[in-house]
Amino acid sequence: MELSKRLGAVAAMVTSGHVVCDVGCDHGYVSIFLIKTGKCRKVYALDVRKGPLERARQHVEAYACADYIQLILSDGLKEMPSGAADTLICAGMGGRLVIKILSESMEKVRGMKELILQPQSEIGSVRAFIRREGFLLAGEDMVEEDGKYYPIMKIVVPPAENRERQQKEAVQKPDKKADMTETEERQAVLDQYGPILLSAKHPVLKEYLLREKALTEEITRKLTEFGGHKKQTKKRELELEEKKKRLETALAYFQ
Repeated sequence: MELSKRLGAVAAMVTSGHVVCDVGCDHGYVSIFLIKTGKCRKVYALDVRKGPLERARQHVEAYACADYIQLILSDGLKEMPSGAADTLICAGMGGRLVIKILSESMEKVRGMKELILQPQSEIGSVRAFIRREGFLLAGEDMVEEDGKYYPIMKIVVPPAENRERQQKEAVQKPDKKADMTETEERQAVLDQYGPILLSAKHPVLKEYLLREKALTEEITRKLTEFGGHKKQTKKRELELEEKKKRLETALAYFQ
């Protein structure tokens, strides 16, 4: 079977041979792909809704994968057996929900080896959460599909003995020439757009940044042209100015 560009990028992040837990499996396509390509020997496919899980069951049976994919009706990881999976996939859901799922079952999450995350929103918050919890960002990719941009992250779960050190290093310390405000701003840019994507000068990220910069400038122009409630307009102008500043900081990596 052939996956969409987004789901293909998610599946590509999974380490071969791992047992996978796919939370929010929806139609079950990623789970089926991992089994049919021989990349994984066992997948737990979880969804909180009965409808999507039933559709996933139909697809699993149609592709003769019932012996290798266990479907579980579960709110997040609550019904997932502890220690059963090496890789956790959370893809196609909002960033706030991703954080909620991880937070509510952190003991189970820490028992895994890696997380593959593809949040649809609040991406900066997800990366910041990962840092604070002492996880390691090991890989990033970004794809464009049907005019939408999707960042994907591969997170390594460090051994318990290394966790405290990683958590202490989660927030960058200011260097001698930068005060805390500058350091926090730099970290916010890395969280929002991805340190690995920026370092690699990822072409899809550059395309996204240029588009966002153009949109921000156009909105600012229209806001200035048409005016409106003075207090509200001023607040919006400041928000757009801050966004443009961060976009320009990110684009500086491509120079």
